[in-house]
Amino acid sequence: MEIKAPKGTKDVLPQDSYKWQYVENIVREITALYGYREIRTPVFEHTELFLRGVGDTTDIVQKEMYTFEDKARRSVTLKPEGTAGVARAFIESGLAAEAQPTKLYYLSTPVFRYERPQSGRLREHHQFGIEVFGAPDASVDAEVISVALTLFERLKIGNLRLNVNSIGCPGCRPAYHEKLKEYLRENFDALCPLCKDRFEKNPLRILDCKEEKCRALVQKAPVMIDCLCEECGAHFTALQTYLKALGTAYSVNPFIVRGLDYYTKTVFEIISDSIGAQGTVCGGGRYDGLVKEIGGPPMAGIGFGLGIERLLLVMENEGIAIPAPAHVDVMVVSHGEAARAEAVKLVAELRRAGAKADMDHTGRSVKAQFKYAGKLGVKKVLVLGEDELKNNTVLVKDMENGGEKAVDRNLIIEMN
Repeated sequence: MEIKAPKGTKDVLPQDSYKWQYVENIVREITALYGYREIRTPVFEHTELFLRGVGDTTDIVQKEMYTFEDKARRSVTLKPEGTAGVARAFIESGLAAEAQPTKLYYLSTPVFRYERPQSGRLREHHQFGIEVFGAPDASVDAEVISVALTLFERLKIGNLRLNVNSIGCPGCRPAYHEKLKEYLRENFDALCPLCKDRFEKNPLRILDCKEEKCRALVQKAPVMIDCLCEECGAHFTALQTYLKALGTAYSVNPFIVRGLDYYTKTVFEIISDSIGAQGTVCGGGRYDGLVKEIGGPPMAGIGFGLGIERLLLVMENEGIAIPAPAHVDVMVVSHGEAARAEAVKLVAELRRAGAKADMDHTGRSVKAQFKYAGKLGVKKVLVLGEDELKNNTVLVKDMENGGEKAVDRNLIIEMN
């Protein structure tokens, strides 16, 4: 029986992993500039965390979670998003009791959603995300957006659009829900079955429906930004003021609600024109009630998540080349058992000195060792044979111009 990777998963092979490392290194540089610290949370959590945090009316909870019982018959779920787990760790570890704000990030975190695999969207994908707790001012909303845009700028990604919206708070949202339901009630029969179920439980979710008939129906629906309370309205105005102060171009899109129930006030999406219909490369927003909802103290929160696979797809589609590092800088070629032992010693010395060095481990002939070095793109080959051992030298061959010279064995490390 042939064993293959599960549908919707993908191996990251050596010829691609350097691209991930390139992005990850830039992420670490940027998050350090902004004062964020790394957090790593378990790949699975108790299912209740996502039911309470993400929301039981969301597509993620209703259709996409990998949920199962462990051997003790406890319901656990492979995490479908990063924020809820970070919020749980924030409470459980006592970070909530420390001086705020707490600024965290996670990187290449595996996330699992059972959905139809397509380009840039896998059942197991990996996310970079940031979370800020304990900062209620809209200035941090602008900062969070700035972190994402700074990353895209460093990666030379263009053709991006920032859309922002406010979806209010528990104080002003109920009145909007009634206005929305009043509008939708006249067209209730045209809604898809899932949205009919959402109508009473959470009508805001209808604005996020992917069915074309529902999307068309809500285009003329009342919008939340026309129903904001004084506090939420002031917050949204302040966000726009800060974005303008940063020189950040944006558009207000009143139909952004995001796919998770924990969002309040600010929501935003960064859209790329390089990957077709699935254009969102980063999405996030504020979740001021999440920490309290899962058992912590009242605590403001905001963050975003973006998929590494989708980010790399955007870069590929825009023709952005990621420089491939040299696999091996120096290859030591040997002939004879005595020379082979010396090659082992020399390779170890080169590595201690910081050179990417290697040698043959398969018993190839000298000619085949040179051919292998050529395939690896090695620029310099060091040759050890009987004559070199006798004269205490190493033959240095330049693979680019073919030049060669004998170098004293005691000086070989210095020249590399």
